[in-house]
Amino acid sequence: MAIPMRMERSTRHASLEAMIGSDPQRLRRRAISLGVRPDDADDIAQTAALRAWRSVDTLRSADAGPLCAWLDTIARNTVIDAQRGRRPVLVALDDVIADPNDVVADVEIRAALDEALVHINALPDGLRVPFLLTVIEGRSAAEVAAILHISPVTVRQRVARARRAIAHLSLARTA
Repeated sequence: MAIPMRMERSTRHASLEAMIGSDPQRLRRRAISLGVRPDDADDIAQTAALRAWRSVDTLRSADAGPLCAWLDTIARNTVIDAQRGRRPVLVALDDVIADPNDVVADVEIRAALDEALVHINALPDGLRVPFLLTVIEGRSAAEVAAILHISPVTVRQRVARARRAIAHLSLARTA
């Protein structure tokens, strides 16, 4: 009975390897579509591929459809984990202003914040309101969903779209 399990595992690994090998940029593109900066997308893709390889034994079917959905879920979770590690933006800003007499640092931070506000205000209401309620006010997706009479999934989607739009506007402005 152990031999068929090994054969099945090798089939799962082979299917995963074939999917990633047929489109090596797939996970990178998925990361970027989830709001990851292009500079960080390779790291996310590599981490997602490693996670998939390590947990391929949990996959129920090596067919292309379920494998694709499973791989996308791993990529999304990898992005979420990476973003959670970068959340304390306010702490980082406080660290930058170590010297209250440093006028140059203060001006640079104010300029960056002003630019962020311009980008946030440029968002359509459907994206801006959920973004502000979750990111600025710190409300959960369920709380925002109740306020706006939409589903929590829609809230998370709109916040992700808002983040991508803000990142795109920031990149367009610097280019």
